[in-house]
Amino acid sequence: MDNSEIVDILELTGRLLELHDADAFRVRAYQTAAFNLDKTTEHLAQLSAADLIKLPGVGKMVAGKIREIVETGRLQDLDELLARTPEGVLEMFRIKGLGVKKIKTIWQEVGIDNPRDLKIACENGQIAQIKGFGEKMQEKILQSLEFMQSQSGKVRMDRAEALANVLRDELLKRFARVEISGQVRRQAQEVDTLQLLIETPDPVAAQRDLAELSFLTQNEALSSPFAWRGELQGSDVLVELLLYPKNQIDQRLFIHTATESHLVQPGSSGQTLLQVALTQPVATEEEIYSRAGLPYIVPEMRENARAFDWAARHSNDELVTWEDLRGILHNHSTWSDGKHTVEQMALHCRELGFDYFGIADHSQTANYAKGLDENRVRQQQEEIDRLNAQFSPSFRIFKGTESDILSDGSLDFDEETLASFDYVVASVHQNLNMSLEKATTRLLRAIENPHTTILGHPTGRLLLAREGYPIDHRAIIDACAEHQVVIEINASPYRLDIDWRWIDYAMERGVMLSINPDAHEMAGLLDMRYGLAVGRKGGLTKNMTFNTLSLGEMETYLQDRKRKLSKEV
Repeated sequence: MDNSEIVDILELTGRLLELHDADAFRVRAYQTAAFNLDKTTEHLAQLSAADLIKLPGVGKMVAGKIREIVETGRLQDLDELLARTPEGVLEMFRIKGLGVKKIKTIWQEVGIDNPRDLKIACENGQIAQIKGFGEKMQEKILQSLEFMQSQSGKVRMDRAEALANVLRDELLKRFARVEISGQVRRQAQEVDTLQLLIETPDPVAAQRDLAELSFLTQNEALSSPFAWRGELQGSDVLVELLLYPKNQIDQRLFIHTATESHLVQPGSSGQTLLQVALTQPVATEEEIYSRAGLPYIVPEMRENARAFDWAARHSNDELVTWEDLRGILHNHSTWSDGKHTVEQMALHCRELGFDYFGIADHSQTANYAKGLDENRVRQQQEEIDRLNAQFSPSFRIFKGTESDILSDGSLDFDEETLASFDYVVASVHQNLNMSLEKATTRLLRAIENPHTTILGHPTGRLLLAREGYPIDHRAIIDACAEHQVVIEINASPYRLDIDWRWIDYAMERGVMLSINPDAHEMAGLLDMRYGLAVGRKGGLTKNMTFNTLSLGEMETYLQDRKRKLSKEV
């Protein structure tokens, strides 16, 4: 059992204890432990109760509970609480803006115990009448419920990829060839169907084999003789297993990877891609495009016909690859809310083959994330100077900050402190309930600040959890072009922000994009691959990717920017 599973159990137990009016000290013990252990680098499952007590926020009682979780795989306290809690109330914990106290009021005082009835109560105005709620809170709850409903049955890119790989590996124990297709192969940021193609000469026998797999549950109404559909244990996303003979699987892999709007694109041959794929035997996907008289489009970009507009201006070998990336910017350390030190993060970055590492810990207003004040900034920068003396000349740590964009669009440090950084990532983290006009104006002012180097996760969205605040993307991108501000592709699979659909416009306007993992631990550096995937999906070229600059080029770029700024001041 890994740390995240243990922390999730502790956190849920604390919430349910509070929901059921348990002793306040007991509630706080669970909540404090969960908060602190979420950031520990210790492997909790390997620690004795005596060692657990030495960790911040862990008392004797919680240490014993952690050992119970590790040894039994469950927690009796939580089991008892779950038995007393309607399933619908547990679902209400996913509603943004609803804390435990408000959920308790809705359940115990109003008698609503599920999201469906809560939605009805919001629609008829009942929730607004509850003391402490009001119409504004009611509208926020309704918006969150509608968003949750729209995201039901979906998983993020990282989860979908992991599930598809596990399923493929299991199926390969029974079938000669299994290919991941559909949304996962297209690297969709949200996935509602895990689609795999199975090579088999006997669909009836294959269906019998699939029926024997305990981790799969078939939906017979959705299935057919040549398509098994159902669910994978532990996930509510649809699984689709399509059965094809050997001589069809390659053409079907192509067809199922692309969307319909991509497949119906007509080529110079007079046939569409779909017609070519269905009527002519081909050896490769490249051959399908060639016979249609169309340029080859990589799987990630097969979302629509816009890929052909891109192909008229670019070639596939211009697309950014992992090998093109030279450094990793926008990372966090133990100075703010990260799990590992600057040195640990930098060393791991170097081990991955990169030439530079950029630290961007949170700024002073971010109290929730141990944001650095001016004094701690100086201390961190002194540490970085010491580390760079060891790393020079082949590797370098750049001194950065993730400065909060305040409500009025200003940055979260004074001029002197901002000038001390090599670069500044400017991001919004607070006051997210903004109109399009307010949100856009706020970002525009931050972009106009001469210290802003990179605009971080522009919409603040959390995939499947929170919609981003609305912004005028064209106005933002145009402003970044005017002020030479780089736009971040936040590579965290929770964000993937800016959305890939705006990448081509940014490049047209001459705006560079930086693939940043927003890593809070060493393992998070590998999230770069998700940002790379959506970058390629949007047609991102290596020459427009900020962190394909070599170490020397990056040093020159940042130094020139600072020199220009000092002259203006």
